[in-house]
Amino acid sequence: IIAPHFVFYVQEELERRFGKERVEQGGLRVVTSLNLEYQEIAERAALEGAERNEERYNGENAALISIDPASGRILAMVGSKDYFDEEIDGNVNVTTRKRQPGSSFKPVVYAAAFEKGYTPNTILFDVETNFGVQGAKEYIPQNYNGKFYGPLTVRQALANSLNVPAVKMLYLVGVREAISFAEKLGFTTLTEPNRYGLSLVLGGGEITLLEETSAFGVFAADGNRAAPESILKVMDAKGDILYEHSPEPSRVIRKEIARQITSILSDNSARSIAFGTRTPLVLSKRPAAAKTGTTQFYNDAWTVGYTPSLVTGVWVGNNDNSSMRPGAAGSTVAAPIWNQFMNEVLRSEE
Repeated sequence: IIAPHFVFYVQEELERRFGKERVEQGGLRVVTSLNLEYQEIAERAALEGAERNEERYNGENAALISIDPASGRILAMVGSKDYFDEEIDGNVNVTTRKRQPGSSFKPVVYAAAFEKGYTPNTILFDVETNFGVQGAKEYIPQNYNGKFYGPLTVRQALANSLNVPAVKMLYLVGVREAISFAEKLGFTTLTEPNRYGLSLVLGGGEITLLEETSAFGVFAADGNRAAPESILKVMDAKGDILYEHSPEPSRVIRKEIARQITSILSDNSARSIAFGTRTPLVLSKRPAAAKTGTTQFYNDAWTVGYTPSLVTGVWVGNNDNSSMRPGAAGSTVAAPIWNQFMNEVLRSEE
């Protein structure tokens, strides 16, 4: 089967829209959004990356999804490194399964803060802070490298993915307000605000790679959202058109907010404190914005990034939710796959 995870995703979408009986017996002709060249590049990048990661970090699987942010069309979908590998439950489509996104969720919270009037120049204090309510359990988040950097701008805090300023930003925004903002970007899975608490900004809420990649597409499209779509046209056995995709992007956030996030996530100099300047978040020939995420015990590693014409998300981990080895951060195991796919696809468009 060509692009098996995508094929069955489309089948489920057809059954949802037209009913299972009609899909199985109606002789429907379906035109999908898949770009086969992109799909082949994505499958190769995911497989090669997973093989590297399994050897070095015990991370045996990878998933990738790529979307046109202007139209929402899904151009590539790789749900695992090998659909037919039963040992890793390869038939599971991880792009549509809920996983914890780690720090890759931070831009959503910062964008919510910008909507409230905070700016990239707002100062946050990166010092050890106990966010626990008096008399209740302590909550003292730490930065990834165990260091604190004192007063920083929001630009520096987000670019370097520092945890303490991010939790402070969520405290100022409010958890429920941040979730309401996320829903404007297309998130539907964040339904338990009391359980997440302030850990939401560090990836405490389970989401899907598909919806986060689509949400980053809002930043890529200057604040406009086009819902993800896999089906372009459906015709019946007679050739009559039953459905035809007509992209209708809607403005969900102000252009300035989207551009502020893009400016920060593409600022290689600003993120040098934590990541250095030689990083797979930088593409070879054009600017790109990107954010990584890593869960606390290395169960999940993410990279989601974009140019104005393409937004791509990568997940790395194990389908049984077992931990990878220490060091399996999003920038280490997921970003190289993202970089390989984006560079190769964008090169083919030159």
